[in-house]
Amino acid sequence: MSGKGKLVTSLLVSIILLDQASKIAVDRTIPLNHSIPVIENLFNLTYIRNTGAAFGIFAGENLPLRRALLFAGENLPLRRALLIGFSVVAIGFVVVLLKRLPGMEKGLIVALTFILAGAIGNLIDRLMYGEVIDFLDFYWSKYHWPAFNFADSFITLGVLATLYRLIRTKGQDPFSPSDS
Repeated sequence: MSGKGKLVTSLLVSIILLDQASKIAVDRTIPLNHSIPVIENLFNLTYIRNTGAAFGIFAGENLPLRRALLFAGENLPLRRALLIGFSVVAIGFVVVLLKRLPGMEKGLIVALTFILAGAIGNLIDRLMYGEVIDFLDFYWSKYHWPAFNFADSFITLGVLATLYRLIRTKGQDPFSPSDS
């Protein structure tokens, strides 16, 4: 296995294990819809089940997934199938990007692996439970950020790191073997 393959595999396994172990621990120790204060007026562990997409990210009216989810309405099996299908397509897209990256693009490899591992972690939940376990609940006074999990965190970090790297490329395509 190449150095790139070892890096991707070790990160994938570590992140997915962390994500799934944390969700199992929450599921076994906190009652559903119950909160445990950790830092007063800032952070709770709050066990919820999310049947939609993370962070309300598809709230825009013109997004095809939002339209599909609106079409599905309260039909939870159809909604699950759409979200699982979207996850599989996104995972495939990230795998293709990872394969195109030269081994020297370590920062992008790590960032894309974060996205991939997070997507797989949440896909595992959707396949096992039909929904995603969320439990990290940050808030200030009456303002709450939507609850999330470690998979969501890694997806967010991966997207931010990828955007940062792509902004700094100055027109070069890091995915093109000819520019490496």
